[in-house]
Parts: sequence; structure tokens; C-alpha cells
Amino acid sequence: MLLKRLSDWGADHPSWSTAQKCAVAAFLLSLTVLDDVLLERLPPLQNAFAVGSAVVAGLCAVPLESVSRTIRAGIAVVASWTTTLFFLAGDDAAGAWGVGELVALLLLLVGTVWRGSDHAAAILGPPLAVACIAIPARDSDPHEWTLAITLITVIVAAFSLLLRTQSEQRVRDLDALRAAERRELARELHDVVAHHVTGIVVQTKAARFAAQDPEEGACVPQETSAMLERIEREATEALGAMRRLVAVMRRADPGRPVTTAPVASLADTRKLVADFAGGDCPDISLFIEPGIEDLLPPDVTAGVHRIVREALTNVRKHAADARHVRITLTTVDSDLELKIVDDGRNAAALPERARGGGFGIEGMRERAAAMGGSLRTGPLPGGGWQNVAVLPLRPATTPRPAL
Repeated sequence: MLLKRLSDWGADHPSWSTAQKCAVAAFLLSLTVLDDVLLERLPPLQNAFAVGSAVVAGLCAVPLESVSRTIRAGIAVVASWTTTLFFLAGDDAAGAWGVGELVALLLLLVGTVWRGSDHAAAILGPPLAVACIAIPARDSDPHEWTLAITLITVIVAAFSLLLRTQSEQRVRDLDALRAAERRELARELHDVVAHHVTGIVVQTKAARFAAQDPEEGACVPQETSAMLERIEREATEALGAMRRLVAVMRRADPGRPVTTAPVASLADTRKLVADFAGGDCPDISLFIEPGIEDLLPPDVTAGVHRIVREALTNVRKHAADARHVRITLTTVDSDLELKIVDDGRNAAALPERARGGGFGIEGMRERAAAMGGSLRTGPLPGGGWQNVAVLPLRPATTPRPAL
């Protein structure tokens, strides 16, 4: 939970309510007031610089969507360095700094290095870190404090860099996942949709030539012949555009050879479930609504297979103690509902672990969204986990032409 709130802080997440922001600002400013009361009284001008710098840093550390983190971090750096240089240029003043400003600068350092852009992290990260280390220099005897705060700053900066590296790696993994989905969808687009469009072209050509064959005695109006010609031309252009789109989608991962394979069917899904039942779960069942197999186009059956495979992989990885898995495939109104439910006791911990490293749920969501559907996932009240995918059902009303 602490890491989650820190992540929201670094990202200036909108989940921070106004009350929470006010509480953060009050906490940082209270540290400044406490420092001013407990530390040795300073001359008015020096006290104004010290308190003013702490107040500015505290306000800048509050996560605000209206003011970018880069601007707030820049203001805090300028205020802190101005105060430090003011004290270094004057007489020694014991107790010229406090914890409030240091905490605020460390929070800005975390947000900038972890969640900031590459440019902001490179430009503002080092000045923020040095500003933290330089704060004890305002004191008359800063040696012990300088060492301790330097160590704290180094740890915070290293931790922020580690989190930034992990975030960037996760973005790369998500990009790789989407590229894999694009390749899979490109293959299905080529193998399924292009096949149907090719059938339209072939049958339209056959109809047009048959209508023009004098030996058959066909008598087709000129308007009908022209209409068939337009259908043929439009279908041919659609087929060319589709092939160009497939080429673009496959080039998303240059240098990787493109392999083709039959599009997965419900028979492959049954085999997948049977293999899983033989090795990982003693009780797994698959229910397919009678007659539904005749209504599903190949692209939908391929999507069902992919989602079931990812869901069972998640059961194996995150709910190894599951003893029962139920998979149902039914129609709801004009949609297809695919539901995968397990009784794993550790299923409640899946969201955090999935966000941290697994991409099964993201892959299922990408697949469902690409087909115009949706995916709901979450723990069940009595224990266990469920995945519910709702996919648009487009009945195949005509048989696929034999080419």
C-alpha cells in the first residue's frame, strides 16, 4: 500500500483528493513550524529565508495536476539553493535548516527521478539531490548531519532510479505484448477475413462472366452487370488494402520471421482444457452451449482459445492451490460470454502481482478490446478468481466458399 501511494505521488495521480493534498501540505508545513520553534532563534532576515524556503519546498511537494511536477521541482530547487547560498555568504548561523524542507525535497526527488521525463530527470534530478546534501551546510557544524543526509539522499536517488528502470522495463514488456497481439491478429486477418473477401471476388467474377456468356443464354440488365463489376472492383481494392495492413502489422517486429498456422478452433480449446486437467487441476470442466459452435466465426473461436489459454496460465502461476476450475461459453443477448472461474485461495493477491510482472490479464484485455469486446476480472466474494470476457457475436449466415 505504501509503494502504491508513493507511485501515485510520483505520478501526480488524480486519486489524490483535495483533503489528502491539504493533509500532506499541513504535515510538511507543521515540520517547518516545529523546526522554527525547536531550533535556535535566528535573526529576522535569516529566519525569513529559512522558513520561506521550507514553506516553498513543502507547497511544491504537494501533488497537483494543475501545476506540473517539473515546474514545482524547479521552483523548489531555486528557493533551496538561494537560501543555502545566502547563508554561505553570511555569518554562521546554527540551526538554519530543518527537516520539513529536506523531506519535501526528497519527495520531489523521488517523483522527478521515478516518474519524470528523461529531460526533467536529467536536468532536475542532480540539483535536487545536491540541494538536499547542501542543506546542512547552512549550519555552523554540519559535518555529522552532512554525512547522514548524504547517505539518505543517495539511497532515495538509487531507489528512485531502480523504480524508473522497472517502470521502463514494464513499458517495453507491454510493447512486446502488443506487438505479439498485432502479429497474431495480422495472421488471423490474413487467414480468415482475407479468405472471405477473396471468396467475394471470385464469386462476383464468376457471376459477371456467367451473365455475359451468350452460350448460357443469360440475359442480365446492364445495370446489374455494372453493379457486379463495381462489387468486384471494391472487393479487390479491399483485399489489397487488407494485405497492406497485414504487412504493416507484421512489420511491427522487424527481423522476426512470420509463421502461419491454422486459426485455433473450439476443438483446440477442448484439447487445451483436457491437457490442463491432466496435469494441473484435478477438477476442471468446460461447458459450451449446444449449437453455439455453428454461430462462431473463426476469429471469435481464435479469441476464445487465446483468452482461455491466458486464463489457465494465470491459474497455474498465481493460484496453484486451485482445485476447481469452471469454463463456460454461452450466449447473452447478442454477445458471447466466456467465463473462467477458479477457487484458488491466493487469487486475491493476483492484481498486485499481475501489475508487478505478469501480463496475462493485459493480454486478455488486449485481445477482447481488439475484437470489440470487454474483459472483467477480479476476486470472488467467497474466494477464488473470475475472468469474464464479453465478445460481440456475429453469426456466420453463409458457408465459406470453396476456393
